[in-house]
Amino acid sequence: MPSRLLLSVRIPSPAKLNGLRCIRFMASDTGKKLMQIDVSSDTVCPWCFVGKKNLEKAMEQSKDKFDFEVRWHPFFLNPDAPKEGIRKSDFYKMKFGPAQFERATSRMTEIFRGLGLEYDMSGLTGNTMDSHRLITLAGHQGYDKQNALVEELFQSYFCQGKYIGDKQVLLDAARKVGIEGAEELLEDPSRGVDEINGKYQLSGGQPPSTFMRAFEMAAKDGA
Repeated sequence: MPSRLLLSVRIPSPAKLNGLRCIRFMASDTGKKLMQIDVSSDTVCPWCFVGKKNLEKAMEQSKDKFDFEVRWHPFFLNPDAPKEGIRKSDFYKMKFGPAQFERATSRMTEIFRGLGLEYDMSGLTGNTMDSHRLITLAGHQGYDKQNALVEELFQSYFCQGKYIGDKQVLLDAARKVGIEGAEELLEDPSRGVDEINGKYQLSGGQPPSTFMRAFEMAAKDGA
């Protein structure tokens, strides 16, 4: 559905932007330049998933030149969405109208297939607070684990028709990628909530080549 993911290359001053919000340039232990990338996205944002996949392609194609560290931060597309969930199709038809819903669904299906994914509009959508609390917890246990959890949640929601407001779905994802303390976190609805309270800006749906140019700009400015 219509939403956006933004990328900002930040060197060196801070910025607060939604989406893929900053890249910072540093030296790494391998001798390659280290790109620290902060991402703000929602777990029910399809363009965020598309942006993640294109960013990863760019990172793969640039791995001989750069090391990368990706860190995820919460963003809420619909902060008032019901925790109990509502059928995706019903929600988006009400929000955009039947005709626009069909056009958007067709477009996202095509885009996902181009990435080797099947876009699944079945299941529920709703409040994403618990998923963000879990992602934040994962970040304290390592950014590789956090990134793996984000991937698992995106896959569950967009490709498997699972509702990521469901505690069991979240626990299954956490166990799959080795996140510790997930059950204790989700048992307490207030835990972790307080943690949730650049110069070049790009749409997150951009192709990998655009992200690669941003890497080069960051490296040049940070040299």
